[in-house]
Amino acid sequence: MVRKLHINISSQTLTTLEDDSVVNTYSVSTALNGPGQQSGSGCTPTGKHYIRAKIGADAALGSVFVGRRLTGEVYSDQLAQTYPNRDWILSRILWLSGLELGHNRIKNHQGSVDTMSRYIYIHGTPETEPMGLPKSHGCIRMRNSDVIELFNWVPAGCPVFIDI
Repeated sequence: MVRKLHINISSQTLTTLEDDSVVNTYSVSTALNGPGQQSGSGCTPTGKHYIRAKIGADAALGSVFVGRRLTGEVYSDQLAQTYPNRDWILSRILWLSGLELGHNRIKNHQGSVDTMSRYIYIHGTPETEPMGLPKSHGCIRMRNSDVIELFNWVPAGCPVFIDI
């Protein structure tokens, strides 16, 4: 049994595959700035990746992460008003790493393109954030219940392909 993820930027979807058969399709939100590899671009990287790390296995729904660490907070409207400029990373983190040298791993002639060092994740987001529309800073955002379901289904090391 081989599990894989396919993220399509145009359709704003994440599809789970098992032995090349579709298991589920989720609505997601990728980068407002579109696709791209460059560090600091705010773009969602394309190409072949894998899940380098799974973070937050026992965290409560809506738990807040900062720097991949649980803060002890659970997202609420009051918390959002207290920290209006936070890029909310909630519930679970699936940290991606690129597999294509010079495209999404290490550097190319323009500088760093390394997905992992750009801290690109699949993660939960507040329920008030729209899915199906590009709104993130580069990551792949999902509904909290969806990212928990995905987290429990997908193994570390799972292949992830991101295309336009």
